[in-house]
Amino acid sequence: MTDAATKPTPRPSSLPAKPRIYSGIQPTGRPHLGNDLGAIRNYVALQDRYEAIYCIVDYHALTHVHDPEVLRRQTLEMAAALIALGLDPKRCTVFVQSHRPEVTELCWLFNTVTPVGWLQRTPTYKEKRANQPEDVNHGLLTYPVLQAADIALPKASLVPIGKDQAPHLELTREIVRAFNARYGETFPEPKAVYTEAPVVLGTDGVKKMSKSIGNTIEVLAEPDMIRKQVMSMMTDTQRILRTDPGRPQVCNVCQLHRHFGDDYEEIWEGERTARAGCVDTKKLLAQRIIDHYAPARETYRELMADPVRLRGILDEGAERIRPIAEATMAEVRERMGLR
Repeated sequence: MTDAATKPTPRPSSLPAKPRIYSGIQPTGRPHLGNDLGAIRNYVALQDRYEAIYCIVDYHALTHVHDPEVLRRQTLEMAAALIALGLDPKRCTVFVQSHRPEVTELCWLFNTVTPVGWLQRTPTYKEKRANQPEDVNHGLLTYPVLQAADIALPKASLVPIGKDQAPHLELTREIVRAFNARYGETFPEPKAVYTEAPVVLGTDGVKKMSKSIGNTIEVLAEPDMIRKQVMSMMTDTQRILRTDPGRPQVCNVCQLHRHFGDDYEEIWEGERTARAGCVDTKKLLAQRIIDHYAPARETYRELMADPVRLRGILDEGAERIRPIAEATMAEVRERMGLR
């Protein structure tokens, strides 16, 4: 009989030849302008540079969405929107988190190497607990462990984030490090691919654009809705009269013009000299957003009108990473003494 102490350590399953990148996005339905400028545009740019895996994280959503019909609808809406906005299922993998249940098994196994103190100190836990005090479920506490499992399951070595999200990724690195220290080198410690994604302020001009706050511009909505949302935007609060000169450097509408044309400096000059009023600048921004997203809006409608096709795309994505997920879990179980 082979002595347990002399049993050879299992070799890590093969890592991808091309750098593998992973990112998850909540199924919040149709994305708003902040989602696209802050994340989705970057996803599209990265899909040709890396082996890119993008996941709609419906397990995460269960910490605050408790209506099954709402969750199903919003998951399909987000999938349709990601594809409409430029993700190509032939060039990247798009799938739904719950379609690969290995992630919940890995989450539980990661729980056994994660000190409770690490989770209690996370700013996101404190924030979520404050935002939903009547529903402080266990999932809110272990949310970062599930995030770590999401990233580790496909052995992603890179995660696209803004610099403000670095502490979140560091906790994933700590969990992976703890697992590797106890059971042997198994997972790469994921590194950040920092993006220059802007922090997009909402229509209130104060807080980050968010559906929970209700200050969004829904880029895939009908044109009339987009116009209504843009026209409700706060501009320069010190500009009272149409003839007053504006301050484009503090005007949220002027700042958003950066993303919809190369002539934004000319628009800013119009504000400074009072040649253009705030209403004029908002009308122009609304039309440019409507025009920019018109092709995506049409693709989105087509996908939502054909849910069988859309579900097929998501099923193909989940099937594509099945061998990766199964190989990872076979290795993990062996290392932990579960086989």
